[in-house]
Amino acid sequence: MMKYILVTGGVISGIGKGIIASSVGTILKSCGLHVTAIKIDPYINIDAGTFSPYEHGEVFVLDDGGEVDLDLGNYERFLDIRLTRDNNLTTGKIYQSVINKERRGDYLGKTVQVVPHITDAIQEWVMKQAQVPVDDDDIEPQVCVIELGGTVGDIESMPFIEAFRQFQFKVKRENFCNIHVSLIPQIMCRCTTALENSVKEKISMFCHVEPQQVICVHDVSSIYRVPLLLEDQGVVSYLSRRLNMPIETRPRKMLTKWKEMSDRSDRLLEHCSIALVGKYTKFSDSYASVIKALEHSALAISHKLEVKYIDSANLEPSTLQEDPVKYHEAWQKLCSSDGILVPGGFGVRGTEGKIHAINWARKQKKPFLGVCLGMQLAVCEFARNVLGWTDANSTEFDPETKHPVVIDMPEHNPGQMGGTMRLGKRRTIFQTTNSTLRKLYGDAEYVDERHRHRFEVNPELKSHFDEKGFRFVGQDVEGERMEVIELDDHPYFIGVQYHPEFTSRPIKPSPPYLGLLLAAAGKLQSYLQKGCRLSPRDTYSDRSGSSTPDSEISELKLPSLSNE
Repeated sequence: MMKYILVTGGVISGIGKGIIASSVGTILKSCGLHVTAIKIDPYINIDAGTFSPYEHGEVFVLDDGGEVDLDLGNYERFLDIRLTRDNNLTTGKIYQSVINKERRGDYLGKTVQVVPHITDAIQEWVMKQAQVPVDDDDIEPQVCVIELGGTVGDIESMPFIEAFRQFQFKVKRENFCNIHVSLIPQIMCRCTTALENSVKEKISMFCHVEPQQVICVHDVSSIYRVPLLLEDQGVVSYLSRRLNMPIETRPRKMLTKWKEMSDRSDRLLEHCSIALVGKYTKFSDSYASVIKALEHSALAISHKLEVKYIDSANLEPSTLQEDPVKYHEAWQKLCSSDGILVPGGFGVRGTEGKIHAINWARKQKKPFLGVCLGMQLAVCEFARNVLGWTDANSTEFDPETKHPVVIDMPEHNPGQMGGTMRLGKRRTIFQTTNSTLRKLYGDAEYVDERHRHRFEVNPELKSHFDEKGFRFVGQDVEGERMEVIELDDHPYFIGVQYHPEFTSRPIKPSPPYLGLLLAAAGKLQSYLQKGCRLSPRDTYSDRSGSSTPDSEISELKLPSLSNE
């Protein structure tokens, strides 16, 4: 029987349910179990695709093109799994499903109500999705961790609470348990230190649970320590008994590597700074996966990461007139960084500032990575300042430009916003063996990465760039879409149309981001000369026994990703 673990939250939203759900899944997977995850968002939107990054943080993209809550990114990174759009359940999806059934006559003329029709639909969705394989071995999961977004007591969560109240009896007690994440107020208004036994006993008494079921997740130096914290407090042994799961208590290689990774994170001495030049820099969750990809790569080369957030609009000449202090502070951050990253985004605001940053990176030979829009603007910058097309632009920002180097893509339907972009996993074919990024991918002939964009480089102008050493080394299967750019005679100037951050993992960092950190730390050339292998001090040991499914976790090196 499938085992279900429901994670709910109380007191305040954003209390850390996603990290707890991911950590519980991680320690269970380390025991050899196959684990999947479902995130429930009670909002009425069908998906997260049309949200502003300031609303819920970044929009995370899955292999199948699903635009979902950023918590699914946590699940994928912690558990090293591949989820689908149906692993993110919203009120909008449930009501849409039920209304479609009603229109088809599936309810035989009955009155359609929240109970039982909505609550039944929720339970059926969870049970069906829990069976979908998420590991590379295509084995059906044994455990499903379900995170209910928001706070218990929110009016929009009530149908889901009622659905799971019924669900516990449908699947039987030995197959269902609830982890409730709450806040323990202290003088600093948050549980910053471990709880005393007397506090645990009081919580136990008033919450009608045993003292051993009260788990303290206090502040730790890194989120990678949370699974270890749960393990130390006996969560695995409790769940094993409570859900009757046959878990062996042998050493687990996966958790050993997590502990080594956490220990390394605490003792890093060398620093590396990356300037993140974007338009949503006031809210770091807007770039959650980008930051995680940078962290994974910095940790892999044993450097402490410093991200310098720069609002791209502050780099523009107009800011010099309006607010000289902001302008000079932004440029000081940029010029003092070891590397520059221009991530994806939409809209014209701040694009000229990003182009100024790219120009500086190109001229000063500063390591640069452009992702999605960042790549497109690198093409615009080169066209303006090297090819001499001073008005070169994307038609997204200047529909009348005489040099449309970035154009609207044929797949896009301009009449509708939601779900109309080029989304999900697509294949990129490397056009040459002499490519830095190809080497970083383990000399793969092709890679499969996730996309989320409406505009693309104009293929008709490709030859003009090639002649000047601005090479499109990666293209789609048909050779019509430009996917990867590299600049000759530069330590690291790379742009990718896709979003490699979505597939970065703590023990398997994304190659484009790893390349940026290596170049910023002055280690790229030695890394390439060694066959893309890190030094012994930068790899994780293999001291403990392995178990399915974490037996595939190898030492920290980058094999070919062409089979993913």
